[in-house]
Amino acid sequence: MAKGSSAKHSDELRHILSILRKWGIDTLGQLARLDKEELNARLGPLAVQLWERANGNSIRLLKLVRPMETFAESFEFENEVETLDPLLFILRRFLEQLTHRLSAIYLVATELALRIDFSNKQHYRRGFKIPHPTNDVDVLFRMLHTHLENFKSEHPIVAVSLDAKPSKPTRQQFRFFETALRDPTQLSETLARLSGLLGTDRVGTPVMEETHRPDAFHLEPFQWQVGAIDHARPARTRPVPTQPTPSVALRRFRSRPSASVLLEKNQPVHVRNSEMNGSTVAQSGPYLASGNWWDRTAWMRAEWDLQLANGALLRCHQNPNGWQIDGIYD
Repeated sequence: MAKGSSAKHSDELRHILSILRKWGIDTLGQLARLDKEELNARLGPLAVQLWERANGNSIRLLKLVRPMETFAESFEFENEVETLDPLLFILRRFLEQLTHRLSAIYLVATELALRIDFSNKQHYRRGFKIPHPTNDVDVLFRMLHTHLENFKSEHPIVAVSLDAKPSKPTRQQFRFFETALRDPTQLSETLARLSGLLGTDRVGTPVMEETHRPDAFHLEPFQWQVGAIDHARPARTRPVPTQPTPSVALRRFRSRPSASVLLEKNQPVHVRNSEMNGSTVAQSGPYLASGNWWDRTAWMRAEWDLQLANGALLRCHQNPNGWQIDGIYD
């Protein structure tokens, strides 16, 4: 029913009810004893519908509404838990029950939400994004087990709950030269173990920042979706064959070592380091670079390419804090 017609219907109904109250009709029994034909002649078909409802003559179909099914399990321990084994035992049973219910209606688990309640009335929440939705209990349990291996709490556990977000099984059609990961779940477990050992800030995909500062990058969460197509990106054209030019690769040191450099007429003539030591036979530089002068991350440096007497070819730079070796050329 349109919004305008619904409002008109409500106005007519209120008008009929006000007339019935003026007639002294306050109950369904009083309305049912009125004459149907006379009621239709005076108040119209809407009043007849009210009269039929009062007499039980109208048929109103019942619309079946299925409540949204939730997939959640919870358990309260009789005694406080301080070790991992009882918690893992309960979580394994949760997964068996949840996957059985999901499989019965042809669904799979795509996300898990874990909640742990402690004796001090606080709780811990953790969500698990399943890389490849599945109902495999072993796969889901390894995901929880891997995370809980490094989990520590100062207070004992009194309750635990696990929610599963369902979805339909996914099927992806790849193009001719595209492929999927051999085992997305194993990759996810490996990333979880690395995050537990090294920290979440040291695991991810390096992304270059929009700056000219050398080696300026940050880590973003690793994405395991393979085969996604960026339709906004223009198609690659076949490159025109060109004559290859000789080049060398610079192997950068992620932890740049410091060095002592002896200058003569503002030219580096000797480099001394714990691993590299020698006189320079050729220099190229300085190449001045700077950026971010407008904020606190301002930087400035003078880069040099130096060849030592032993044949080593280095990239070094000088900043206000001294000299550092950026890397070595192959």
